[in-house]
Amino acid sequence: MMASGESKTFGFGRPRLGAQQALGLLLLVYFALVLGWPISSVIASGFQTAKGSWTLAYLSLILRDPLLLRGLLKAFAISLATTFTAVAIALPLAVLSVKFEFRAKRWLSAMTLLPMVLPPFVGALGMRMLLSRFGPLTLLIDSDSALGIDWLGQLRTLGVVVTEALGLYPIVLLNLQASLANLDPDGERAARNLGASKWQLFRRITLPLLRPGLFAGSTLVLIWSFTELGTPLMFQVHDVAPVQLYMRMSEIDSPLPHALVTVMLFASVLLYALGRLLLGRSNAAQATKAVRVSVPQTLQGARALAAALPFVVVVMLSLLPHVAVVLTSLSKTGAWYHSILPRQFTTVHYEKALQDPLIMPSWTAQHQSFGAIANSILYASAATLFGSAIALVAAFLIVRSKLRWRSLIDTLSMMPLAVPGLVLAFGYLSISVHFKHRWGAQTPAFLDAQQWPVGLLIVAYAARRLPYVVRSAVAGLEQTPVVLEHAAQNLGSGKARTWLKVTLPLLTAHLLAGALLAFTFALLEVSDSLLLAQTSEFYPITKAIWELSQRPGDGAYVASALGTWAMLLLGSSLLAVGALLNRKLGTLFRA
Repeated sequence: MMASGESKTFGFGRPRLGAQQALGLLLLVYFALVLGWPISSVIASGFQTAKGSWTLAYLSLILRDPLLLRGLLKAFAISLATTFTAVAIALPLAVLSVKFEFRAKRWLSAMTLLPMVLPPFVGALGMRMLLSRFGPLTLLIDSDSALGIDWLGQLRTLGVVVTEALGLYPIVLLNLQASLANLDPDGERAARNLGASKWQLFRRITLPLLRPGLFAGSTLVLIWSFTELGTPLMFQVHDVAPVQLYMRMSEIDSPLPHALVTVMLFASVLLYALGRLLLGRSNAAQATKAVRVSVPQTLQGARALAAALPFVVVVMLSLLPHVAVVLTSLSKTGAWYHSILPRQFTTVHYEKALQDPLIMPSWTAQHQSFGAIANSILYASAATLFGSAIALVAAFLIVRSKLRWRSLIDTLSMMPLAVPGLVLAFGYLSISVHFKHRWGAQTPAFLDAQQWPVGLLIVAYAARRLPYVVRSAVAGLEQTPVVLEHAAQNLGSGKARTWLKVTLPLLTAHLLAGALLAFTFALLEVSDSLLLAQTSEFYPITKAIWELSQRPGDGAYVASALGTWAMLLLGSSLLAVGALLNRKLGTLFRA
């Protein structure tokens, strides 16, 4: 029989149902503001006339415009090619890393995650140098430089696909590794006993069971690549939808850009649904975890070398953009041309970066700014603190509450992974312009993207990176036995004291890992930064890298120096996150 008061409370984290509902409603309001409002604003602006009536004229105009239609189709083709390439890279590595044990496997597996320390947008800086008409790659193919392959001309789209695939395949790899680790070895053993070959075993048993992980990873890559702005912009591929939208920023008052964003949003939802249909279907076998852990097969000698070779090749290829960025930052201006390596090295670009008003604080009469580095740290820190508070409440409601609609909170928390960042950023910009037209000079500062975009950037960063903190906090709560909270309260501890002394300390590692991951990725957010930061005094790191890369002379070299700093920062942060989460990064990248 239930003790008095026990029906109303179930230890800390399961407060009274009224309090749970109030917190849940507040979260729904938050999601409506940061997700629903910008998305609905874009859709409404793209389908409404000046008089407020609904129309399909702007959508029809996009579909009848050969340039815009070509941009959509090309973005779709790039995303498909990138996804297939990323899966082709990740699938064999996942099988080898989970099914087999060989010397240096742990070290090689860690190296395959290195592309995550630099977004494809920044890696494109290095790839541009490698793929220049008489750059290192061309010289390796034809040492006399007679061939002069025009990688950045006719083949620049291929450069976008390669750069994005080499930067995004770790997302697929992490999800496939997690799925493989959960497979029941008894199913494969039964298939072998019935005479199935290794290929039949993989095709008929293993691959179908991998569909949930394949869906989670490939869907993220597909949508990310479809709406990727930075990489094609850096490669000067201007005939793809995201770049066409960026080039039309001056037409923000026109319904046409809004209609284009709406089409991209619907296309992303369609891509997600197709991926769910083709890869996300589950059956009873997929829904259960392995009863016993599969023991990896130990390889020796030539077989071990053969298993390690794909890792070595992929690591070498994936490191090319990173190495090229570092070498460009250390190369004297113009000294890396018609040569495999720079002919002269210097650190002057790092010194110039420390003096550049776009990067470091500048308080002259012409330019007053904290600089891109300080701006990014400020935006990312505020967004992380704000997002962590939201994530902690969401995690408690998802794991501990009795709300019937807690699964809705879980779904909304993960939605930013499926909604393109370009769509959200344009939505925030659309809201800013709307209030600017309505209120003029009376527009609140935090809603004015031209005068003071700090508020919009912080909200955008927090919304985009919320899933990482929520997933991490949920994982921590699921591993925290509620009986410990019950025991503390039975000993006379109040709810607040139980939370401070019991629950929060047990959550610290997971919450810190998620917050650190959100912070580091917010530092290098591309779409929000390029669209929302419109004046130089508010530029974050990624917008400064883009602006510097377009500067004649040493611009690309100084931008590479800034990219190298960003790479070191993000790399060290990811190592810390891996240590805190015991290398279980895959759970943070599931759609």
